[in-house]
Amino acid sequence: MNAIVSQIGDLAEAGERMIERLRRKAFLPESRKGLNVRFGIAEAAQLLGCSTNRIRMAEEDGRLPPAPAAENGRRLGYSVPELLNMRQVLGASPARAPLDVPAIIAVQNFKGGVGKSTVTTHLAHYFAVQGYRVLVVDCDSQATTTTLFGFNPHFNITREETLYSYLSIDPTQTDLSYAVKPTPWPNVDLIPSNLELFDVEYELAAAGSDGQSVLAARFRKLKQGLIALAGEYDIVLLDPPPALGTISLAVMQAANALLVPLAATTPDFCSTVQFLSMMDQVLQQLAGAGIEVDYSFVRLICSKFDGNDPSHSMVRAIMEQSFGPALLPVPILESAEISHAAMRMMTVYELDKPIGTSKTHKRCRANLDEAMGQIEQLVRQGWGRVTPADEAVLYASA
Repeated sequence: MNAIVSQIGDLAEAGERMIERLRRKAFLPESRKGLNVRFGIAEAAQLLGCSTNRIRMAEEDGRLPPAPAAENGRRLGYSVPELLNMRQVLGASPARAPLDVPAIIAVQNFKGGVGKSTVTTHLAHYFAVQGYRVLVVDCDSQATTTTLFGFNPHFNITREETLYSYLSIDPTQTDLSYAVKPTPWPNVDLIPSNLELFDVEYELAAAGSDGQSVLAARFRKLKQGLIALAGEYDIVLLDPPPALGTISLAVMQAANALLVPLAATTPDFCSTVQFLSMMDQVLQQLAGAGIEVDYSFVRLICSKFDGNDPSHSMVRAIMEQSFGPALLPVPILESAEISHAAMRMMTVYELDKPIGTSKTHKRCRANLDEAMGQIEQLVRQGWGRVTPADEAVLYASA
């Protein structure tokens, strides 16, 4: 190996050391992110679909603990655990009914740079704020989602803590419970990833070339493992690799819904069309092999959209013409607040105060709520439940 090529390893090590420094600066001493976000009583009431008076009455009659307050008597707002308790006490939990099938949503596009991991993490935290139980499964060896949840995949996660121990040719685990890790969000768990998960791709490819019939079995195995875990959750979010490989194929078969993020650029549009074409061919091949795929919904969502950029508006119009109602009507807007939060290895939902201006933060948060709310409604429609908007009317009249 010549000196120039050996520099690649040096660059990787230097980058990993910097990630660790950033992690230590951003996270608490125990290497876990804290969750300091709080909600005022008006926002809590809106999230629960009730009036502020109903919350105050529950505090006065002892059903809820007194509102937390600072030494000066000013209300501090409710933490996420307190908000979840309020949902239980006031009967405002959106959790699925026992017979409702958990939503297992793959957030997939073979084009990198479309915000796949950003969409996954923000969607997870949106569902968490709304009161759902969420499992996030990082199936991508690049492990961006794992990093955004506060784990350094190089220093904190071993190969045995990823899907590898379950999907490898010589598995050491018979179910996926070993890999589930808690996150700072009390209603969000994570199955992490790291670079060594890519070894599964090598092993399965080698096994396939030897004529062993392991690929179909591995596809079915991931689905079986996720279904067994999903009973403890309302929503399962899968973040697969941005490429057509064995893990991506397994994710496609394991999911029961598909969300495709794409940026409003011509190259992203063209690559997404190719992704859809490739996926159509692959799904037909899987069906021919007896591996059925069934989605409750397939939707595309425009990410990183800048409404002030004429080229973005033009490409979005092309998307609307091409994809029709399969394209969600509300895009995720390009926002400095999302970028600033990502620098701190956080999502906008984890910020206890704006990083930029208050106006920018409010606009970004309102857009995320609306964009992610579209996906929530699709999930609830699959359960045959009333929409959140209708529920707000019901709770307000209670």
